[in-house]
Formats: sequence, C-alpha cells, structure tokens
Amino acid sequence: MPFPMIPAHGALGSWDEIIFLSVAAIFLIMMGISWIRSRTATFDESEEPTPETPAPESEADRFRLE
Repeated sequence: MPFPMIPAHGALGSWDEIIFLSVAAIFLIMMGISWIRSRTATFDESEEPTPETPAPESEADRFRLE
C-alpha cells in the first residue's frame, strides 16, 4: 500500500501536494533570507530613540460625557 499524501487534497490530485509543498518551501526560503539579512545588517546605534508623546489637547477639543 503506497504512502498517502495528506497535506493537501482536492480536485488536482497529486498536484495539490506539489503546489502546497512548493508554496511552503518558498515561504521558508524567503523567511530564511530575511533572517540572514537582518542578522548581517549593521545598525547605527548612535541614534537614540525619541519617545513619541501625544500633543497636549486643549479643553475645547474634548466633549464632556454625561
């Protein structure tokens, strides 16, 4: 008895599995490339992050809830 292919099954027969596995392989390759690029990237650590504070709102911009 042959091993049944179960990751995907539909009207395309065995082509479903080939398409499913090729999409998964492309995704994993792209994630690997982005991980390698992020690990080898140089970051400028001289810049300090600036905290984003919201602009102060005046009382005229607010409505009182009753």
